[in-house]
Amino acid sequence: MRIYLRYRNQIGQIVLKENTLDILMHLFENYMDDEQLAIQDQSSIKTDLHEAGFSTTGIQKALDWLADLANDQAKLTQAPNSENPSIRVYSAYENQRLDGQCQGFLIFLENLGVLNAATRELVITRSFALEEDEVSLEQLKWVTLMVLFNQPGQEANFTWMEDLVYETDNSTIH
Repeated sequence: MRIYLRYRNQIGQIVLKENTLDILMHLFENYMDDEQLAIQDQSSIKTDLHEAGFSTTGIQKALDWLADLANDQAKLTQAPNSENPSIRVYSAYENQRLDGQCQGFLIFLENLGVLNAATRELVITRSFALEEDEVSLEQLKWVTLMVLFNQPGQEANFTWMEDLVYETDNSTIH
């Protein structure tokens, strides 16, 4: 599934713009089951992505996003583990990027125990790293799935989130 944003360039032509999440989703869907992503070198991954039709700039942004996720993950595992519940207050800038539906979804995931305060912050950070003006609920779900995939000991939460992301019934979460 490719999601493209349409915009008009300076000449007035309509141009399709791929976003970083498109490439990340492609990598996730094509490499997650067999751990090929960890085994293959970046040049062969770049070649595969070029053959799939992605741009060099987009590919590099996606690979940088993954590298930053790994770095953020390393910092998270070194941080002291706090079991105390926390309340997240969003800044004006964050409220612009994450609407009430996205914020409510994060609270929902925390209340279920799928995310804790530290992983919530990692999801928010990685969502903002997509460099979109606003993060949609669909994008937030995918970022959450990718963050959980990279979290050791989160297999059950990852599986639950994977079911939610791939769910074809778009029913409302209560």
